[in-house]
Amino acid sequence: MTTPRIYAIADAEALGSIPLPEAVGAMAEAGIGWIQVRAKRLSGRDLFEDLDACCRRIEGTGAVLWIDDRADLAALFPVAGVHVGQTDLPPVAVRRIVGTGLRIGLSTHDEAQLAAADADPDVDVVAVGPVFPTASKERPDPVIGLDFVRRARARTAKPLVAIGGIGAETVRAVLEAGADGAVVLGAICRGSDLGQIGKNARRLLAAAG
Repeated sequence: MTTPRIYAIADAEALGSIPLPEAVGAMAEAGIGWIQVRAKRLSGRDLFEDLDACCRRIEGTGAVLWIDDRADLAALFPVAGVHVGQTDLPPVAVRRIVGTGLRIGLSTHDEAQLAAADADPDVDVVAVGPVFPTASKERPDPVIGLDFVRRARARTAKPLVAIGGIGAETVRAVLEAGADGAVVLGAICRGSDLGQIGKNARRLLAAAG
């Protein structure tokens, strides 16, 4: 599975009143290939129902879904993978839940975490960040900058995605630094309606080239 240049996060909180499945559909129809569903504050039942709707919503678009953190739910749906952070379930435990059919992404924030992810056979996609200051987390990790992306590219042959404060103005720099894909949240979820979500997606895709 080729890593797309734009990897979107559909974050329930950032989307506000926009329904998660509809936002995912708008992103997919605009041409986004990978869409991660993130809903930190939804109950398990509500997230299950939203994921079911998201899967139906992207049928025929060519897009695939990733699920943030919830390996248990990822195992229940036809998704591409599950993404975890340093304080979530370790990849080896995620693998026991989802099996070999799904990919596992892992966030890394420093040299030691990057090296561990590169050496971990259960990690399929390595994420590095935050590249730039970000407002999407209450307690973000220290900014790593583009130099770290360049070093990460030299240190791993695994698919590499960069995250954190990336928008249309900076996405090309991130890709040129060596990331296979740029992960975007605020730059795509920002807006008051589905039309704006679609416009955001198309702008990012155009900027990525």
